Amino acid sequence: MTASRRQALGLAAAAALVLTSAQGAQAADAALAKAVASETRPAADRARDKFRNPAESLSFWGLKPGQTVVEVSPGGGYWTEILAPYAMATKGRYVAGVADLANPKLSDGARKARADFEARFADTARYGKIEYVGFGATSGPLGAPGSADLVLTARNIHNWMWAPGMLPKVMNDFNAVLKTGGVLAVEEHRSDPRPMAADGRDGYVSEAAVIAAAEAAGFRLDARSEINANAKDTKDHPFGVWTLPPSRRSSAPGAQPAPDFDRARYDAIGESDRMTLRFVKVR
Repeated sequence: MTASRRQALGLAAAAALVLTSAQGAQAADAALAKAVASETRPAADRARDKFRNPAESLSFWGLKPGQTVVEVSPGGGYWTEILAPYAMATKGRYVAGVADLANPKLSDGARKARADFEARFADTARYGKIEYVGFGATSGPLGAPGSADLVLTARNIHNWMWAPGMLPKVMNDFNAVLKTGGVLAVEEHRSDPRPMAADGRDGYVSEAAVIAAAEAAGFRLDARSEINANAKDTKDHPFGVWTLPPSRRSSAPGAQPAPDFDRARYDAIGESDRMTLRFVKVR
């Protein structure tokens, strides 16, 4: 075989590899687009997409087919409705870190919330086989060491700042379950440019506080995005971030909604200004 012939074959092989990679990326994008566009998602979730930008956020965080994704404290299941079908379609794994049933102090309300969550996502034909792991102040590992490709936490960090030692424990749990080079994906209400309230009690957290907590646990900030920024959010609301949609609080916790509250003013802001950060496990 001549040198020119070998060179031509090599170029053809390289081109085929590039084409295969591009086709794989397109297929991954198609799977994600399909999961986001699914009409089986709750209408209320789909209405929030303009604020939460799911396809753009997950692409920024580096979601890929076949990955093991651990979502911690999935709340109402906004991301579960996307990530579980995506994992099923791409032969990945979706793990939900939910209330830790091994905690003897776990409230009846928390136990019921977990049971309701599992019942909601029990349809394996729709969601695949969702895996569950206990998560909380006294919980064990989120999985085998180095078993996850991506850990996602969305709008939770402020809650973990309120209990002494909780945030470091959480970050160390994230680090332990991730592979070296794995991604910690963070979405959180952002206090900047104003100073963060003590312990983030109003729900807003500074980027510096999140970065410092992640770095202390062995992560490096890889990228930040303004995908979920909202310049309308003045961050000085009477009931903190919960004044805004979707919580739309108009009175103190436990009190009846205030009928004369100026709801339209806060609805016009929309959901909060949020940081969108991607960390990589480096140690």
